[in-house]
Amino acid sequence: MEKEAKLLDSIQVVCFKVGSEEYGIEILKVQEILKLPKVTKLPKSAPFIMGVIDLRGKVIPIVNLARRFNQQADEKEGDKRAIVVDIFGKQIGLAIDTVSHVVKFDAASIEPPPPIIKGISGRYIIGVAKHNQGYVVVLDIDKIFSPEELKLLVSA
Repeated sequence: MEKEAKLLDSIQVVCFKVGSEEYGIEILKVQEILKLPKVTKLPKSAPFIMGVIDLRGKVIPIVNLARRFNQQADEKEGDKRAIVVDIFGKQIGLAIDTVSHVVKFDAASIEPPPPIIKGISGRYIIGVAKHNQGYVVVLDIDKIFSPEELKLLVSA
């Protein structure tokens, strides 16, 4: 019911690429977008946690979304960007390849996730929206990590 309420009118989405796939996050969840600075690696962290950065005196964990989504991760950090989001009061940086644009989607243009992805990954997908010649997978950033993974990120 909450997802339906969220999509009644329209939603503004920050679109970005991870590999060749295009994803989007509701703009209200995005705190800032920055060029990925030097990441300090953490020993014995989860494979999708790149490490931490210093963002104006605050330590922010950085998650490699390609690894989180089990995609081939580009290990070059030079040109990557980070989208800083707020998940339950915790700032987390999401390492991505590029930010492309902000799009306003009408609720009718966002289709629910196909049944083939209804499993674990389906829980953090709001839907799929057609844009230009392709699709944007709209993510529910509050559900992208399990409670156990959030604890790992908070302790990072």
